[in-house]
Amino acid sequence: MNNDKVYGMRVSRVYPLLVGKALRKGRTQSEVDEVIRWLTGYEQAALESILDSDTDYAAFFQNAPALNPNRKLIKGVVCGIRVEDIKEPLMREIRYLDKLIDELAKGKAMEKILRKE
Repeated sequence: MNNDKVYGMRVSRVYPLLVGKALRKGRTQSEVDEVIRWLTGYEQAALESILDSDTDYAAFFQNAPALNPNRKLIKGVVCGIRVEDIKEPLMREIRYLDKLIDELAKGKAMEKILRKE
């Protein structure tokens, strides 16, 4: 999949997949929302508004109110690629979210996922 295709994906189409992955592993939709809010700085109402719109992934991350500075602490492999080695800034932001959802689905504590320690 090329980057343009990923960037053009609608958040409203990807979000249920993220939630579904978490739910299958015993986590909750509110935890997914918390992770997204932590990463992007969106308030819950703004996130819900985006989910009701045609906003694509590129605009979602480019317009994020406050990307969390601690996101740079996210390390590991997503889709066979180390997130910290991704050069394209927008793709790195997308993969940060993927990695956080992976950690959530694997049962990691929220404090560790949100890099609060």
